[in-house]
Amino acid sequence: MSPAIILVLISCYIGLLYVVSYFSSRHADADSFYLAGRSAPWPLVSYGMIGVAISGITFISVPGEVVNSGFSYFQLVIGYALGLMVVAWILLPLFYRKKVISIYTYLEDRFGDYTHKSGAAFFLLAHLLGASFRLYLMAYVLQLIVFDALQIPFAVTVFITLMLIWLYTQKGGIQTVIFTDVLQTTFLLLAAVVGIWAVANALDLSVLQLQEQVWQSETAQLFHWSWSSPDNFFKLVITGMLLTIVSNGLDQAIMQKHLTCPSLGDAQKNIFTLSIILLAVNLLFLALGGSLFYYVQQAGLSLPEQTDQLYPTLAVDHLGYAAGITFIIGIAAAAYSSADSSLTGLTTAFCVDFLGYQTHRKDNPKVRRLVHLGFSILIFLTILVFRAINDQSTISMFIKVAGYAYGPLLGLFAFGMLTRLGVRDRWVPLVCISAPILSLLLERYSTVLFGGYQFGYEIILVNGLLTFAGLLLIGNKEGRPVEMN
Repeated sequence: MSPAIILVLISCYIGLLYVVSYFSSRHADADSFYLAGRSAPWPLVSYGMIGVAISGITFISVPGEVVNSGFSYFQLVIGYALGLMVVAWILLPLFYRKKVISIYTYLEDRFGDYTHKSGAAFFLLAHLLGASFRLYLMAYVLQLIVFDALQIPFAVTVFITLMLIWLYTQKGGIQTVIFTDVLQTTFLLLAAVVGIWAVANALDLSVLQLQEQVWQSETAQLFHWSWSSPDNFFKLVITGMLLTIVSNGLDQAIMQKHLTCPSLGDAQKNIFTLSIILLAVNLLFLALGGSLFYYVQQAGLSLPEQTDQLYPTLAVDHLGYAAGITFIIGIAAAAYSSADSSLTGLTTAFCVDFLGYQTHRKDNPKVRRLVHLGFSILIFLTILVFRAINDQSTISMFIKVAGYAYGPLLGLFAFGMLTRLGVRDRWVPLVCISAPILSLLLERYSTVLFGGYQFGYEIILVNGLLTFAGLLLIGNKEGRPVEMN
């Protein structure tokens, strides 16, 4: 597929986004930007959240990761679904009862200002890294299939992408993002279905015949029971639960969408529906990965050096126009929808938690837009750093980094909800910084300290427990925030 055709497809999708942005933000105000006036229909939110849940990382990296770890990723997905249930039953009622805009204001009510700022700061760090990983992967693929041929530098690709996103979200905020999520979900699912069909067609098989071959292969092993394996069922399910609780329930950018529903019941229906559909959708992408791997074997092709290149290379160069076109639109949808959601969440957390908008003082639209722009620039710089140091699958790196960045949030909210203790508020930042450092040291020397045991993705549990233990050490029995003299 020629670069010119790809550019036309991407331009058409961007034009569609701007049409959606225009109609969704015509009467936008601060309430629309932060929570869409708390009037979003839950089926619309739930459908759009499917695309957010699978994201660009799932779209690109999961099919390629099948080459490395087979279908074992599905064990994480089971954990994701269970984690969403926890979010619906425990966290949503808390946030709706307090009518929060930023979920980290709970920490201020429970413990004090330093704890509030610590939680919000770790969200900003964690989500900045997560957003950068997602957009990096999208930009990397676009660079590989089109912009390298046009001799456009990677940095220019990322910069233009971010500026386009800033332009269409800086006014409408979450109200615009809800509708762009619907586009993302539609095109990502269409691309996966067409991709499987294209592989079957290329191998002169029916889709059912292709899937019989895929699911009979060693790659299709879903469950691993050996305790020493990093793919052990219980390790991955627990890790998936914790990752979902922190990266969904304790993540402002994601929870902000759930809070746009008019009532707690609507928000819970949204999440329950999402948790069930998530299982089927991830099986679809694993089946796509297995199909692509089977195609490589049958066609006698060489695997790319990085598994993230598997789906883009085959879709654009080997599987025909239908697969190529839906892939290009899918990757554009994933890139823009993922980043616009992240920018809105980061802006909301900073404006509400650090500037006090909507809680302590009136919102300033000009400052809000500058903050929005500032986070766009930070994501741009983070992506360039990640490109320079990355040497593994993006989804593997994303999950590992999330374990370190989200661990303190897990510990803070768990301590607040499971105990009646207060804390010495000024000491909380030290606890939150120390826990990830100790976790890193434990991971590095675990084989020596624990008789050969090696930590994997479950490091998030260790991180959260260390944060919880640190809060116990600085706790007090008054059950309210106190200051350390």
